[in-house]
Amino acid sequence: MRSDRAKAGIERAPHRSLMLAAGYSRWEFERPWVGVVNAYNAIIPGHIHLRRIADAAKAGIYAAGGLPLEFPVIGVCDGIAMNHLGMKFSLPSRELIMDSIEVMVEAHALDALVLVTNCDKIVPGMAMAAANLNIPSIVISGGPMLAGVYKGKEIDFSSLYEAVGSCAAGKISRDELDRIEETACPTCGSCAGMFTANTMNCMMEALGLALPGNGTIPAVLSARERLAKDAGRAIMMLVEKGIKPRDILTLKAFENAIAVDMALGGSTNTTLHLPAIAYMAGIDLPLDRLDEISRKCPHLCNMSPGGPHHIQDLYAAGGVEAVMARLNEAGLINGDCITVTGRSVAENLKGAKVLNEDVIRPLSDPYHKEGGIAVLKGSLAPDGAVVKQSAVAPEMLRHQGPARVFDCEEDASAAIMSGRIKPKDVVVIRYEGPKGSPGMREMLGPTASLAGMGLDKEVALITDGRFSGASRGASIGHVSPEAASGGPIALIRDGDMISIDIPARKLDLLVSEEELKARRASWKPYMQEVKSPFLRRYRRFVASGVKGAVLLDE
Repeated sequence: MRSDRAKAGIERAPHRSLMLAAGYSRWEFERPWVGVVNAYNAIIPGHIHLRRIADAAKAGIYAAGGLPLEFPVIGVCDGIAMNHLGMKFSLPSRELIMDSIEVMVEAHALDALVLVTNCDKIVPGMAMAAANLNIPSIVISGGPMLAGVYKGKEIDFSSLYEAVGSCAAGKISRDELDRIEETACPTCGSCAGMFTANTMNCMMEALGLALPGNGTIPAVLSARERLAKDAGRAIMMLVEKGIKPRDILTLKAFENAIAVDMALGGSTNTTLHLPAIAYMAGIDLPLDRLDEISRKCPHLCNMSPGGPHHIQDLYAAGGVEAVMARLNEAGLINGDCITVTGRSVAENLKGAKVLNEDVIRPLSDPYHKEGGIAVLKGSLAPDGAVVKQSAVAPEMLRHQGPARVFDCEEDASAAIMSGRIKPKDVVVIRYEGPKGSPGMREMLGPTASLAGMGLDKEVALITDGRFSGASRGASIGHVSPEAASGGPIALIRDGDMISIDIPARKLDLLVSEEELKARRASWKPYMQEVKSPFLRRYRRFVASGVKGAVLLDE
């Protein structure tokens, strides 16, 4: 066992003494040491119940012959960090989580990991740690929040942000906004739509790094606790069989996850996180491969924010297993990939059935013929940009309009909320990329305000930043190269015409090469000022959004 480095032999008598001091009996610490990484905190509603999930996982580990050793990691609530300085710290926290797990595992010679997680950056951060350390690991998430109900209609976190725009436009009263505020997030768990947290929890299941059910069992159901116990038992099987993350996280497994992502209409943030996890597993996963899969994998689930269904509906319809079974029947995923069950994907899917064909459409009658995400390229985004095409109104799939340019999110939000953005405009928010911001902030505030004002079918938004999974409309992000690196987005001026053609995968700035050359000659490099030493270090080493915004060694 790896843990023998810290507990075996006469020279480790001091180490064993410390374990005795911690209350462990000799027969206990002779077991495999299983780190239980608990992302519990009292801030994130998706994490406030994780003590219960961690306790269940520890019970499973202990019953199966392991010694569970719990330790914490940080976690950022993207909803609370949204639309202010705090969002600069969200994406960088992913790398901190990965690094802190590595420190704990290597410092204490742990044999295996159970990763107790739930929300946006915590899930990929833990998966990246598993891929990097390559010791037996399993993910168990806290599960999704239930949708709220207002005036007989299901609502969620994105509904609230859109209500802010509606209130600013005079469409609803402040009293009604307050009632929506009290109703939108009714339980613990990750926000109820197919936003980033729930998308990534589904991705863990699709990758084979989590047990079936991980992506969709609601947080408040006892089945979630039982799944955590099963995860604790499963990790001991993985230890016994020597199955490690890189045995699971193959290129085929990532292609499976992308296909499932396209079928679900998941968050655009998967285009950051899946390549980042792949990078830590030693696999190159370019955006072009994601787009190739999107073109052949149909969009089967019309989930919020683009559609009416929530994760609880997907769970009742058969969950991720049912979606994967449908894709497997059509040869759209690889059934031979190994998973944390010790069995293949195809073996796991035996008996999986679609229980509601409105929630999970047949392949012959999808919501859209292509997957939920599209990768755009052109003169405005030579290296690429991403859009959740499944959440774009049909009339905005092709759009041409004048640029309204802002060098930070705050200025754009102020213009939107004050009514200065007009139909046909293309809002451009730049210097919000990984380096420019730094931290690549999410733009849920601006996109939701536009939707709440009824402008999502008339106005596009383009940024080198990113979007919340709760964003909808013609919201095109991750524009690369980013403005801070001198990408064409840095050269746009108010009034320039921008052409968007999502079906053709094109994003172009309609300005002559001669004019752009002249602008570049006078362009001065610019990045948003930051006081944080941590963010300054992050800016120095972070890669482009199209490369997953990973930190490079040099």
